[in-house]
Amino acid sequence: MHPMLNIAVRAARSAGNVIARAFEQQDKVEVESKGSNDFVTNIDKQAEQVIVDAIQKAYPSHSIVGEEFGLIEGTDPDYQWIIDPLDGTTNFVKGIPHFAVSIALKVKGKLDQAVVFDPIRGELFTASRGKGAQLNGFRIRVKNSKELTGAVLATGFPFKKKQHTDAYLNMFKALFTKTADMRRAGSAALDLAYVAAGRVDGYFEMGLKPWDTAAGELIVIEAGGLVTDFVGGHNHAKSGNHVAGGTKVLREILKDIRPYLGDALAK
Repeated sequence: MHPMLNIAVRAARSAGNVIARAFEQQDKVEVESKGSNDFVTNIDKQAEQVIVDAIQKAYPSHSIVGEEFGLIEGTDPDYQWIIDPLDGTTNFVKGIPHFAVSIALKVKGKLDQAVVFDPIRGELFTASRGKGAQLNGFRIRVKNSKELTGAVLATGFPFKKKQHTDAYLNMFKALFTKTADMRRAGSAALDLAYVAAGRVDGYFEMGLKPWDTAAGELIVIEAGGLVTDFVGGHNHAKSGNHVAGGTKVLREILKDIRPYLGDALAK
């Protein structure tokens, strides 16, 4: 295992232990609203601090971008960690056991290492640039589905971008009529990891942040898949609009959502 990936795995497991213990003691979870339909708990902050401490101990010169703490500038601009300590906070708060720790490392602007850890199931998804993707140490690959017929897609509702509800529902309808079924589970990091593992055939969602998707993106790519924006380009980190899957399924998703994009989503 790459030494930087090893640090990320240890940090993710430590944060996962904090989250798993708190999940069994919901009376100790303190919830705050940080925006419309956007929540943070004391556990998010504790888990993020655990990750930051582990990274800074091993690599004190590296920069860190975290969902809760923002940017921590390092002295070496070539290395930037992107962390979401608890992707799926709403599930966590509601007692739904589906959430993950997400940690990615960019080297000179390119995704290089990635960890998505599900502390409830004990599932560790990892990837190193050019080395493939693994689930608990075993190689994983995206499904090589040739069409949407029979496919199961993952998605997320635009709960932070409700002005796009009509456009989203039109996309959903266009895809749902062709697929076997759709899933909305509440964690973008796990949705992407499940694409990589072949558990779902593809994924689309709008309004995401880099910490939601950075680790999952590399895991999908290293599992043989693609991640694009809604027009098949590479602006997804900036726009927040993501499509992921095997080559053929991704192409079909892009084709079916294109009529409903409008100017705001076609960027």
